[in-house]
Amino acid sequence: MTSSELWTRETADRYDAEEAENSSPAALGPTLDFLAELAGDGRALEFAIGTGRVGVPLRERGVPVTGIELSEPMAAVLRRKTDEETLPVVIGDMATTVVPGEFTLVYLVYNTIGNLLTQDEQVACFENAARHLAPGGRFVIELTVPPLRLLPPGQTAVPFDVSERHLGFDTFDLVEQTLVSHHFTRDGDDGRYRRGSCRQRYAWPAELDLMARIAGLELESRAEDWNGTPFGPDSAQHISVWRKPVARCPRPDPDELTSA
Repeated sequence: MTSSELWTRETADRYDAEEAENSSPAALGPTLDFLAELAGDGRALEFAIGTGRVGVPLRERGVPVTGIELSEPMAAVLRRKTDEETLPVVIGDMATTVVPGEFTLVYLVYNTIGNLLTQDEQVACFENAARHLAPGGRFVIELTVPPLRLLPPGQTAVPFDVSERHLGFDTFDLVEQTLVSHHFTRDGDDGRYRRGSCRQRYAWPAELDLMARIAGLELESRAEDWNGTPFGPDSAQHISVWRKPVARCPRPDPDELTSA
């Protein structure tokens, strides 16, 4: 068990409804295009596959997908959509769980690497991705850039959604490099709000690049979004791709060739 917080059955049962906008074909299209192109004719492994928001439609595009998921209730919701033979899911944590075979693509979307609350576990996640990748395979992460530039001195909270039915804001611990996302969601029309929260460890792109180097991966590309918008100083998120190098045969020593 890692430090990730377990998602409950109640959370799992309402997850798809709350993420309906992010699960629409229009919203998911660029994500699926990007991942399918990287997977090519190979297999894909999704860390923290959840209810299959990305994995199920990617499988429907013909990419063989396997998932790892810590929360049994989340995996149970996925299982209502497709069977185990079509999309296998292993219950376990994404930092240490190993599934059979090699993959051309391992991916981790929607800020989920932040569910691992220690740097050591995040490094282990990169190492686990590298363990599953075939030479030349890619590891993809979608992650928000920490919005610390929005914090004036003495302030610890940053709102990320203020709408009619939802209020969301993050509070930051700058010493521990963690944040708590707070959600106040209006249920029904009686004026009552449901409160929820989750913890994450935030990481900068440069820190992730170092984790990748520790795992033996090389940065291949970084964009602001799934459409390939160039990443810049004002980008609020990034899609980063690291590649597992292909082993090269060493060149023969010229002196040895001469002596032979």
